[in-house]
Amino acid sequence: MKLASAAQMRELDRRAVEERRIPSIDLMERAAAEVAQAALDLLPDKPAKCRAAVFCGPGNNGGDGVGAARLLFLMGLKVRVFLVGEYGRLTPDAMEETGRLSECGVELEGFDPADRDQASWARGSHVVVDALFGVGLSRDIAPGSEAAAVDLINSCRGAVVAADIASGVEADTGRVLGRGVKADRTVTFSLKKIGQAVGDGAVLSGRVTVHDIGIPAALLREAVCPVQTVEADFAAAALPPRKKDGHKGDFGKVLVVGGSVGYTGAPYLTALAAARSGCGLVYLGVPDSIWQAEAAKCVCAMPFPLSGGWGDRLSGKARLRRALPAVLEKLGDCDVLALGPGLGRHEEAAQLVRDVLVRTEKPVVLDADGINALEGHIDILDSRRGRVTILTPHDGEFARIGGSLAGGRVEAARAFARAHGCILVLKGHRTVAAVPEGNALVNTTGNAGLAKGGSGDVLTGLTASLLAQGASPVLAAAGAVWIHGRAGDLAAEALTEYCMTPEDVIAAFPRVFSELQKHGT
Repeated sequence: MKLASAAQMRELDRRAVEERRIPSIDLMERAAAEVAQAALDLLPDKPAKCRAAVFCGPGNNGGDGVGAARLLFLMGLKVRVFLVGEYGRLTPDAMEETGRLSECGVELEGFDPADRDQASWARGSHVVVDALFGVGLSRDIAPGSEAAAVDLINSCRGAVVAADIASGVEADTGRVLGRGVKADRTVTFSLKKIGQAVGDGAVLSGRVTVHDIGIPAALLREAVCPVQTVEADFAAAALPPRKKDGHKGDFGKVLVVGGSVGYTGAPYLTALAAARSGCGLVYLGVPDSIWQAEAAKCVCAMPFPLSGGWGDRLSGKARLRRALPAVLEKLGDCDVLALGPGLGRHEEAAQLVRDVLVRTEKPVVLDADGINALEGHIDILDSRRGRVTILTPHDGEFARIGGSLAGGRVEAARAFARAHGCILVLKGHRTVAAVPEGNALVNTTGNAGLAKGGSGDVLTGLTASLLAQGASPVLAAAGAVWIHGRAGDLAAEALTEYCMTPEDVIAAFPRVFSELQKHGT
């Protein structure tokens, strides 16, 4: 699904009005009707027994709210409409809607934060419409009546419906501009907005539905949106077909390198995820100090010891030099390297990561301490431009390698991927996968139960597995995130977000893959 920016929506509105000669008041009327219907759907009883509070700003978003208020009144609700802002600043279309409302016998009331009667009406309403600010808001909610209106809406017991976007959410980033309305439902127009899919905006928006308000479909199709969501059809395309007469060598070979004393679980989970997701052969290279522990529990992968010894105090450059050839030799027989899970932050291990990245032409999925090894050495990543490198950092790891979230997670991921010629999977709520060409894919699955140690290791193994089986790098990266999140959702349904573990996520892979196979047929 396309995700639009505020500028793109302004341009679509302009083209619809100026090029296609669609009256702007007609677009507003359609928007108002969709908001009113959503509010009606959330009523606990018949309209005649319910009341609504509608909060409007002076802009066109406020006009949508005024129009919705009129329609709700005509449907039988008791309605009061509060203007937060100056009457003289109403846009022409909002003024027209105000006149139509007045003709029905309902007047636009100036909002007074000190008016107890207004507050009592709002808090006792069965549904509240937020039409304070639209997608053009780029400043913090102002102290005074604006802030008071947001706080009052959030204190109401009734369901909250946001018109186009929850007020206070920045359309391009999902950041909250000072404070924001927490909506139960957001009725957005024409295209979903970036800020409704990421950041705090994804939480405050509630259930987001996209509605046609009359902008021609051809204009929407022509809109080039570099940011999109990952849905099931995309994930299904990430599953390479399996030859009926294939053998294990036909389905990819993954080498996992990681682990250290005290961190034996990470490489195990990575290897297990790769094996469980269809990879033909999985090799696991770990320090000789933990090899026996890995060998005892890995039955789907083939562990082998490396002489680097980076997990203990006796390691040194001589032993490191023995580990590097072993990794490169084994990698020569494999399709993809998953590097970093549980590796530890010893300098010998970091140097191994950097040496491998420089010397191999093979695709690399870099995670955890593999990413940390690039701190102060981002030139190593730059040297791999033109080769496939997928990084899967969380926010802390991203910051260590020079990433900045100041402009929002989506733009941060896009900028980093462009600058360094890699695929960046920025993990977190609504994980973002960005590619060197500047596009970004926002995930739509997952839950807080995935916020546990080991979840990232599972994602690394899954990504490497899909890549080794023949998925394109972008399909492997973004598809793996969707599959991982969907498996997490199934695990949470069965076990709750509290009790699920990374191994439970892997155990849910078969059901997810079965769903995707059916989806793709």
